[in-house]
Amino acid sequence: MEIIYFVHGTTFDNVESKCSGWNQVKLNEIGKQQSLDLGKNTNYEFDIIFTSDLIRAIESANLSWPNIKKVQDSRLRECNYGDFNGKDKSLVQYENHINKPFPKGESLKDVEKRIREFLNYLKDNYSNYKIGIVAHRATQLAIEVITKNISWEEAIETDWRKTKSWKPGWKYEI
Repeated sequence: MEIIYFVHGTTFDNVESKCSGWNQVKLNEIGKQQSLDLGKNTNYEFDIIFTSDLIRAIESANLSWPNIKKVQDSRLRECNYGDFNGKDKSLVQYENHINKPFPKGESLKDVEKRIREFLNYLKDNYSNYKIGIVAHRATQLAIEVITKNISWEEAIETDWRKTKSWKPGWKYEI
């Protein structure tokens, strides 16, 4: 099964160097335009698009592909940074929270567990579908760990946000 993965557009928190985590944060005007442009400038065809239940992912998917069926799934949420939700991004050090949860939040291994459950759900119920996913950083890194059989350390180190290698969709084989 092939999945095309997209990250949501720029939010108000992104511009203010905050990590939203589980906070409901809307796209800003740049993020809205990014989403519109993504839909116009890519020729992916999907049977269904899954998003997290956080508004930034929902808005991005709706603006990019308004006429495609979408399903929200809370398993696709960003990592719960707990006390750090909405705080300065310098506080959110993934390297320190692979196994250890963020204060009153979750660890990256917790995210990996929910993404494994979600991917198994897709295999069981949508194996013949062309699937798009619009979600978040930790969600994508968990998919990298699972599909490429790499460590969290490697996923974090090769993250496109560090290497400045964004692209309009990442393909994953499940």
